[in-house]
Amino acid sequence: MNASNLAEPTNGPALQWMQNVARTRDTAITGSLIVEDAGKYYNRLYFVFPDGAYETYDKRHTFTLAKEDETYTAGEKKLLVDYKGWRICPLICYDLRFPVWSRNTEDYDLLIYVANWPETRIHAWDVLLQARAIENMSWCIGINRTGVDGNEYRYNGHTAVYDCLGKNLFNTHRQIEFTEVVTIDKESLVETRSKLKFLQDRDSFSIN
Repeated sequence: MNASNLAEPTNGPALQWMQNVARTRDTAITGSLIVEDAGKYYNRLYFVFPDGAYETYDKRHTFTLAKEDETYTAGEKKLLVDYKGWRICPLICYDLRFPVWSRNTEDYDLLIYVANWPETRIHAWDVLLQARAIENMSWCIGINRTGVDGNEYRYNGHTAVYDCLGKNLFNTHRQIEFTEVVTIDKESLVETRSKLKFLQDRDSFSIN
């Protein structure tokens, strides 16, 4: 909650680092950080393209248990990113608990959650990631931190990649930082959606 000391400007060093990585490795990169914008603080995700261009998403659900709502301004819009033929919906941490916000009304192909999800509630993380994949007929990737924070809360990873039927593609239970290469297949997603037309039966609604 120490946003005034930790926040970066909208074009700060973290974003510049991400842009450098994206250009150097010719890849997209995403993650969120504390940003000060027009006198307000946001947990802002940047999706950076290989050429350094980027799009942003501000976390919709502030974590009231930690009094985030007293420090951070909630976002108002979902972000849909088009990249290499994939339609991607990136979200942040606590957003995972709210299925209405992530409901696949835009026909996205991939959900990405970046998170600081503590070890004490990691079972919910595992279950909800799988549920978001199944209910939205979408690939779902959850990237969670490891280690111990300044308040002695422990984080044990459980990063995961689920297909649209809820199958996890690799063992998530490593509690250290690691790099994993996972290939996800859009053709299998299209075939499964064509066979199991669950999204055609989804409810219509609007969010205020």
